[in-house]
Amino acid sequence: MDTATARALLRWLQGQDAAMTRLLGQLVAAESPSSDAAAQARVRALLAAELRALGLRVRSIPGGSAGDHLLAVPVGRARHVPAQLLLGHLDTVWPRGTLATIPFTAEPERYTGPGVLDMKAGLVQAIYALAALRALRLAPTVTPVVFVNSDEEIGSASSEPWIRRLARLAIRALVLEPAFGPRGALKTARKGVGEFRVRIIGRAAHAGLNPEAGLSAILELSHQVQRLFALNDPGRGITVNVGTIDGGLRPNVVAPEASAVVDVRVPTVEAGREVEAAIRGLTPVQSGLTVEVEGGMERPPLEPTPRNQALWRCAVAAAAALGIELEQAAVGGASDGNLTSLYTATLDGLGPVGDGAHAVHEYAERGRLAERAALLALLVLSPAACGSEEEGAR
Repeated sequence: MDTATARALLRWLQGQDAAMTRLLGQLVAAESPSSDAAAQARVRALLAAELRALGLRVRSIPGGSAGDHLLAVPVGRARHVPAQLLLGHLDTVWPRGTLATIPFTAEPERYTGPGVLDMKAGLVQAIYALAALRALRLAPTVTPVVFVNSDEEIGSASSEPWIRRLARLAIRALVLEPAFGPRGALKTARKGVGEFRVRIIGRAAHAGLNPEAGLSAILELSHQVQRLFALNDPGRGITVNVGTIDGGLRPNVVAPEASAVVDVRVPTVEAGREVEAAIRGLTPVQSGLTVEVEGGMERPPLEPTPRNQALWRCAVAAAAALGIELEQAAVGGASDGNLTSLYTATLDGLGPVGDGAHAVHEYAERGRLAERAALLALLVLSPAACGSEEEGAR
């Protein structure tokens, strides 16, 4: 990476601290919970205006009850030129009204507020990374396409088809989720996520008069819960957690039905297949009862594939040009990067450095915002070989 270009980008972005702070404050003040489509309109309008000012054509994609998504492409984009995907989300886990107790603040060292880290500061970084390239007349050879969805925090149900489609067309995906840890590590591996419901069908009977005529679904579920927890394999990074259980009618009735909801996290597709097969293969310990299993693996893992690692190496080179030592990390949570990694080179965690995502102490480091935006700008500027299949095979 060209050190002079890196320094020029960083200087320009450091000079935009007040403007970035102002935009971030506007985005956080426009509360946008996943389940409130009406509340999201203000954030969507702010982002659309910023993207149009950068010469992008903005299209609203219907998102149903979760709210619409944004797709932005450069005006006059040449179709034969390869594309890269900048991927973010505008929804947060915080309900409307949270600002009353957790207001936005812009302190010398950090920003606070609901959604400031996950991921409104990341959206600011994306906008200003593109603004920096425009201001310095640095034209990417790979066309940047921006997609911001409205339902990432609740599973991306309506946006997933678009994410898959765009990832198939892009040579790389740059995901604006927060960085990992205080050193700002990029996320080069994420676990796949599954959810299952294990349902036991037994037989009711009076617990006092003729309990022997019943078949307790709750007793059977207790056996199955132990089997489920036995699937945990910390050495392989596999976690299986029975998060909730439900069942029975009354204390004086042998329970005819019981169920458990199970969360599964796996580091590889193969591990996901193994765990799913084990859960679907559960059989009753007591004769006469039935075990039913619903659900499955919902998000594939983001694995450190050759092309993903090739893109990681490009990020390391870009960071070095900025004078930054970059680290990579594997994390347990999933993001839309899990989806894009199925189709194209993916690098996650390019958003802000901070802590407390989904927590009341959520914050983003103010002093690192320009630095992370500069890193993103350099990746957008990088050649098509960064993340290509050929580069990844080296």
